[in-house]
Amino acid sequence: MRPMARVTIIGGGPGGYEAALVAQQLGAEVTVVDRDGLGGSAVLTDCVPSKTLIATSELMSDMTLARDLGINFRDHQGDPATELYADLGLVNKRVKSLALAQSSDIESRLTRRGIRIVKGTGRIDADKRQVIATLAQDGSEEAIENDAVLISTGARPRVLPTAQPDGERILTWEQVYDLDDLPSHMIVVGSGVTGVEFANAYLNLGAQVTLVSSRDRVLPGEDADAATVLQDVLERQGMNILSKSRMESVTRSGDVVTVRLTDGREVTGSHCILALGSIPNTEGLGLEEAGIELDEGGFIRTDKVSRTSAYGVYAAGDCTGGFMLASTAAMAGRIAMRHFLGDAVIPMDLKEVAANVFTSPEIATVGYSQAQVDSGEVVADTLRLDLKGNPRAKMQGISDGFVKLISRPGTGVVIGGVVVGPRASELIHPITLAVSTGLTVDQIANTFTVYPSISGSTAEAARRLHHVE
Repeated sequence: MRPMARVTIIGGGPGGYEAALVAQQLGAEVTVVDRDGLGGSAVLTDCVPSKTLIATSELMSDMTLARDLGINFRDHQGDPATELYADLGLVNKRVKSLALAQSSDIESRLTRRGIRIVKGTGRIDADKRQVIATLAQDGSEEAIENDAVLISTGARPRVLPTAQPDGERILTWEQVYDLDDLPSHMIVVGSGVTGVEFANAYLNLGAQVTLVSSRDRVLPGEDADAATVLQDVLERQGMNILSKSRMESVTRSGDVVTVRLTDGREVTGSHCILALGSIPNTEGLGLEEAGIELDEGGFIRTDKVSRTSAYGVYAAGDCTGGFMLASTAAMAGRIAMRHFLGDAVIPMDLKEVAANVFTSPEIATVGYSQAQVDSGEVVADTLRLDLKGNPRAKMQGISDGFVKLISRPGTGVVIGGVVVGPRASELIHPITLAVSTGLTVDQIANTFTVYPSISGSTAEAARRLHHVE
């Protein structure tokens, strides 16, 4: 390890603050230049707030099933209570409070470890091997000497000239937490992960929801079987899904928002969320002058150890594109610092990344996909086992969902999997462990599971993939 190597990190999101912790642990002198608050958008405006909102909506969804399980509500006079409602003002107050507390916790942790935090923006001065920080307090500049730089500046919601957010009725996913009242009719434009998560959340909270999808089904990038199950559930619960429909413009007149489609149809509602993808925050960083290559979308190109095309400059997180997840950002940041500081490092393998769609039911995936099997990209056996036959699922009133395993023929090595159901984000972990360590279906099948349990379906699916040679 280089003695007291100097590391400067631009951006305090998961890629940045996790990298800072690793670099400090390995003996580096670390400075984090942060603009918006430690934790970045993942903590302040994206992952933490959205999943907190979704957790509330999940509870609402669960409570609607109470009667099926024999549970009813009474008011104080003993009459049946039939109305369930969400106070969105209180919900969002809690959401923002948790986000700020998490950001404060991260800042305190870094400070305790002796990591310097500079509040402001940063850009690279490649000639002098410096990062120039423009301080938020007074706009003055500070030159920070460094031996390596990590860029972790994240991304922001994409908007269009014909659909400009106003922060009140036409919203990006970062602006929804200022709503005090539940929208009467929320229109969500975009059926990717972000759009579907918010559409599902507001549906569960009691709003009328219309989802505008340019494709023939929701979640076009996810497992087709999983997306079909989710779409069936959403439509059954009353969501209006406009498939193969493209937004042309979004306008507002008073309290009415109008989404005009390219085929001339118009949809009116009280609010609209634009979920149109992300744009990397890579402007004004001095990247071009430093010789750092960007792709056609403006994302920073990196290799499997987070190096950019410029010596001593690394990048992690949403500004690099790819899997735009907090977990991959954090891993990329840790890998970058271990590589630079000479510690043992394992390059990023995206086939080991577990991802989750936080809907009801959740959709969790890892490894090779069914689409890759169907296209012939990989030769594999697949098996889908519906949860409706699982005894624990029956007890909990779960009728939608499945476990799918993907394995190598002959050897039975697990190379992928999908879980659709409540808490799929938790249930995917043993399959992720199998993918990352090369376990076989027989090894999963011969491992004890609790009876009754939802995870028992994973072992049962593995047993059904056993081949007798």
